[in-house]
Amino acid sequence: MKNTLMRSVVCLVLVAVVVLGANAANQSRIGTAGAQELLIPVGARGIAMGGSSMVFATGVEAMYWNPAGLGRQTGSAEALISSMSYFADINVIYGAIGVQAGDIGTLGFSLKSVNFGDIPVTTADLPDGTGQMYSPTYLTLSACYAKALTDRIAVGVTASLITERILDMSSSGIAFDFGIQYQNLGVQGLNLGLAVKNVGPGMQFSGTNLQVNADVTGTGRGIQPYYVQAASAELPSALEIGVGYTRKFDEKNSAMVGGMFRNNNFQDDEYNLGGEYNFSDIFFLRGGYTFAPQATKDLAGNRGYLYDYTLGAGLHYSLTGIDLSFDYAYRHMKYFDGNNVISLRVGF
Repeated sequence: MKNTLMRSVVCLVLVAVVVLGANAANQSRIGTAGAQELLIPVGARGIAMGGSSMVFATGVEAMYWNPAGLGRQTGSAEALISSMSYFADINVIYGAIGVQAGDIGTLGFSLKSVNFGDIPVTTADLPDGTGQMYSPTYLTLSACYAKALTDRIAVGVTASLITERILDMSSSGIAFDFGIQYQNLGVQGLNLGLAVKNVGPGMQFSGTNLQVNADVTGTGRGIQPYYVQAASAELPSALEIGVGYTRKFDEKNSAMVGGMFRNNNFQDDEYNLGGEYNFSDIFFLRGGYTFAPQATKDLAGNRGYLYDYTLGAGLHYSLTGIDLSFDYAYRHMKYFDGNNVISLRVGF
């Protein structure tokens, strides 16, 4: 059995290497993908660890980072709610729930909402505003299925319904995530994670706001309405592969460190490093760093990639039959105020 599992993991890694080579970052495609809200991370623990938690994440918090981790949920049910202050007064609210379904596996459901606030309506004739306001609606509703195949291997898949509305224009699409986690990869504490994210058809806006009134002089036809056909935008698909190591020093102290490489089809490839210190499974300190060596440099000669270091802390407390976790994360951003994230997880 062990040899079979090892061969399966080796095959998956080889497939990942082939896909990485076939989808190397293309500078001309950067910024052309749609549904960018899919790339906004959720959950304070994973953000504080710089994204490297895709190797370690378990239970409901894993639904975004690596759906396979949902299959390692220990309790009968878990719930998570998270809030992020993004940038430019944008807020991201995320809620998720995971439920054990016996021998079938574990089922999870989540909702992500991006709140942009009120934005003035402007037109070509009134570039300073019409006096009206609007607020875009970006929602992502996801359903996840995961299962621990053995005490070492877990797999999972997530299907997400994406809806976007701006004024009287809307767009919708569907995206899939696939993930696998392998624990104790030949060495006790050595873990592997692999995920393919945001795979699906392109999205295209439609609606009455795409109607334009044209007045062609000299035809005598007067003003004629016509619709502008919006271009279709592909989803920001990505392939992630990560490794991590967990070490228990004594009964009270342990730590984990991990790294991840993300191959992005529509932005610069990323490298993520992170770690977590655990004291008595009560108090946690976390940190991480993200960098993109291929990113172009700004006028000051610095890499133009927005993100770099992350910091965070967490508290965990077990009551009779209830697990409570509170986590905080700070993600530094160049050129903007940093992101502040808080999360509350409850397990039964």
